[in-house]
Amino acid sequence: MLASSRHLVVGADSATAAILAAGLLGVAAPGTRRYVELAGSVALLVGGLLLLARLLRLGFLANFLSRTVLVGFLTGVGVQVAVGQLPELLGVPSVGGSTATKVWHLLRGTSHLQVLTMLVSVAVIAAVIGVRLLTRRVPGALLAVVAAIVAEHMLDLRSRGVEVLGPVEAGLPQLALPSLAEHDLVALLPIAVSMSVVILAQSAATSRAYAARYDEHVDTDTDLTALGAANLAASATGTFVVNGSPTKTEMVDNAGGRSQVASLAASVVVLVVLLVLTRSLAGLPLAALAAVVFLIGIELVDLPGMRRIYLMRRGEFVVALLTAAAVVLVGVEQGIVLAIVASIVDHLRHSYCPYNSVLEKSPAGHWRPTPVTPGARTVEGLVVYRFGTSLYFANASRFADDVTALISSGGPVSWFCIDGAAIGDVDYSAAMVLARVRERLQAAGIRLVLSSIIDPVGVQFDRYGLSIQLTPDRFFDTSGEVLTAYQALRRPDCDIPCPIIDNPADPS
Repeated sequence: MLASSRHLVVGADSATAAILAAGLLGVAAPGTRRYVELAGSVALLVGGLLLLARLLRLGFLANFLSRTVLVGFLTGVGVQVAVGQLPELLGVPSVGGSTATKVWHLLRGTSHLQVLTMLVSVAVIAAVIGVRLLTRRVPGALLAVVAAIVAEHMLDLRSRGVEVLGPVEAGLPQLALPSLAEHDLVALLPIAVSMSVVILAQSAATSRAYAARYDEHVDTDTDLTALGAANLAASATGTFVVNGSPTKTEMVDNAGGRSQVASLAASVVVLVVLLVLTRSLAGLPLAALAAVVFLIGIELVDLPGMRRIYLMRRGEFVVALLTAAAVVLVGVEQGIVLAIVASIVDHLRHSYCPYNSVLEKSPAGHWRPTPVTPGARTVEGLVVYRFGTSLYFANASRFADDVTALISSGGPVSWFCIDGAAIGDVDYSAAMVLARVRERLQAAGIRLVLSSIIDPVGVQFDRYGLSIQLTPDRFFDTSGEVLTAYQALRRPDCDIPCPIIDNPADPS
C-alpha cells in the first residue's frame, strides 16, 4: 500500500537471512525467545535506518544501477537460485556456502542420488511447463504442488525416502515485541546497517528491473518508506528482516500479477492456509517445492537480454557478465556493490575517452563533426574544436593532447575555438590545464576563443579566473558567430562588424 513499485514482492530473503544468522551466531540459540527478540530488534533497527535513508533521499543511489547491470543482476540471481535447488531436486544432502561450493558438493554426492525424488521433481517440472504451454491463465505451479501433496498422501512417498516439509505451526502470528535494551541495540547496529544496504540495493535493483520490463516508473525513495514500514511491522510480530525478493517477484509476475493487489491476495491466501491447511502442507515433498523455485530461477536468467547487450555494446556486456558472475560466485550483496562500481567505471571510461571532433561546414551549410586528426581545420587558419563531455581531471590530458595534435601539423592556425556545447562542468584540475593551453596558444601567436559556453560553466570560468584571462570579446554564443567573425577579420572590406578589429587594445 505504500510502495511505488507495482511488482516488488517483499518478504523473507536468503541474502538478509544469511547476514542475520551470522550476526546472531553465539548471541542466542536459534528458536529461543531471546533469539526471536533479537531478530525483532534487528528488524526494528533496519526499519528505522530505511526511513532515515528516505529522509536523506538516498534512493538516488539506485540511479547507479543501469539497465545493463539489472539484466546481469537478475541473471546471476537466477543461476544462484536454480543451483541452490538442485540438491533437493536430486535428493542429495545440501550444504551452505557459495554457489561454487554447492556445485562441487553436488558433483561429489552423485552417488547419493534418489531416483524417486528425481521422478517427483521431473513430474512437477513437466506439469508446470505443460500447463504453461496450454495456457498461462491456469496456475500450473499451484496445481503441480497440490498434485504432489496428493501423491505423497496416496503413495506414502515419505516412507520411501522422499523428504517432505513436515509439521507447520497453525494459527495467526503472535505479537512478539523486540528487545529495546540499549546494549542490545548498540551491539546489533552493525548487522542492521549491513542489512539495510543490501535491502536498499537488492530491492531497488529488483523494482527497477521489472519497471524497465513493463516501461513503468518507480520512485526508490517511496519504496524505502514502504520497506521501512514493513520492517517495523516485522519487528513487532516475531518476524526477521524482510526485503524485496527477486525470486518471489518473478513468481508473482510469472503467475500474471501486475500490481500490489497480487501481494494482498497472497497475504489472504497465507492467512487461510495458516488457519485451515497446515496439516496438508506437512506432506508437501520438498522436491516439488524445489522444482517450482528452480523454474523461477531459470526464468530469471535473461539470456536474450544478455545476447542483445553483447551484440549492441560489448563493453556493457562485460559489465553485465561481471555482475552476474559476482552474484553467483560471491553473493547478492557483493554482486550489487560490484555492479555499481562497474557501472561507474564503465561511465568513466567513456567520459575519459569521449568522442571529440573538429567542426566543419557541409556543402549545404550545416555544421558536421569530423574526427580529430593532426592538421584538421574548420577553414584555413581556423579550428573549431568540440570536446565531447565535461572537462575533469581524468580527461583533461586528452583535451591538451588534442589541441597539440591539431596545431602541430598542417597549415598555420590563427584562431583556435573551443566549442563548449557538450561541456557541462569544468573541475579545478581541468581549469588549470585550460589555462596552460591558453598560454601555449598565446605563445604560438594563436588566438583562443570560446563558443556555446553554458552559463554554469561561465560562472566556473569566473571563479577560476579564466574570464579575466579571456576577455569578453573572445566569447561567442555560437560557433557560427566565430566563423563569421574570423572570416570578417580575413576580409577587411567586408561590412560585417568584427569585435577583433574594433578592439585595437587587444595585443593579438
